[in-house]
Amino acid sequence: MKTRRNIYIMFAISFLHGMVFYGPIATLYRQAAGVSVLQITLIESLSLALCIGLEMPWGMVADRIGYRKTLIVCSGIYFLSKIVFWRADSFFDFLLERILLSVVLAGFSGCDVSLLYLSCKEEESQKVFGIYQFFNMAGLLGASLLYSVSIGENYRLAGFLTMVSYGAAAALAFGIREVKPAELGRGNNQNFIRVFLATVADRRFLLAVIGMGLLAETNQTITVFLNQIQYVKAGIDVKTMGLIYILVTLCGMAGMWSHWFTKKMGGISFSLTMFLGGGISCVVLAVTSQAVVSVAAIVMLRLCASLFAPFSTQLQNRRIKTEDRATALSIYAVLLEGTGVVTNVIFGQAAQKNISWAMGCGAILCLAGAMMFYLFYRREGRRLEI
Repeated sequence: MKTRRNIYIMFAISFLHGMVFYGPIATLYRQAAGVSVLQITLIESLSLALCIGLEMPWGMVADRIGYRKTLIVCSGIYFLSKIVFWRADSFFDFLLERILLSVVLAGFSGCDVSLLYLSCKEEESQKVFGIYQFFNMAGLLGASLLYSVSIGENYRLAGFLTMVSYGAAAALAFGIREVKPAELGRGNNQNFIRVFLATVADRRFLLAVIGMGLLAETNQTITVFLNQIQYVKAGIDVKTMGLIYILVTLCGMAGMWSHWFTKKMGGISFSLTMFLGGGISCVVLAVTSQAVVSVAAIVMLRLCASLFAPFSTQLQNRRIKTEDRATALSIYAVLLEGTGVVTNVIFGQAAQKNISWAMGCGAILCLAGAMMFYLFYRREGRRLEI
């Protein structure tokens, strides 16, 4: 059942979830509460590990109770997690926030894109995914602008405003309409085993999923956490970091043009260019301490990952041949998050020694991701071409 209403509501929710007012100082926010960089990456790894454990159970639940109920529950927990973050002042408080976030991300994972995929025409899915990502970045941009203009170093106010935005998103979720017919929502263990075996049998695509995860996690870690350390190394002050964050956020909105670039370049050329661009960015960050060059490299990395993300999401959805879509996507998410657990440890250990080492690790990971993706494409050929 196609319904444009769901698409518009999900765009609005994506916008509100993007309004993370503490985004420009996410690492500094935690450090101000006494949490070290190593502890931050440890929390991230524990959070991802919990996501892995919850992914497939949540996928089964979503396919059984429906995507609407799943998104309503997850939106409520998301709101709660931001309340905890707003008041957090210790390692364990931030750990609790990430535990709640893990529950949310595992529930949202696969469920939101499944809802969008089933609410639109298949041929426009990459475009819809790109716009969905665009609105998330637009929300982040709006929050970043407000942070730079009026919030400044008032970290707690940034946390409070984020909580308010997520509360509004939780209220909007009640307007979603179910798109999964009731008779298909009654999953069982036999269905899960069938979906699991069918998904893991596609080994070459699983390798590609890991490769895509390496680019995504490199972007996530460097442009969200390690970038601030790089900026300090380059002598950039906190106020300027907020302005740079706005620029990087604007680059994150590039995903809405992913479909156009893919059409022009072809699936494999487009994909390998994004991997190569990300790797080059990391090499530059590893060898420079200049402010302008550092910012340019961060921008390039964000652009590559943002353009590639909608194509990656559409590719995963097109690969699914079962009605239990959320379950299958959850299996892919386990691989992606498992990749994140490993990369977070790598980045955390490297950054403790030298930030340049961490950036060098990012370049190696992007190269490895490109090789994995190419091994998949070499056999699949034109199936990637849109």
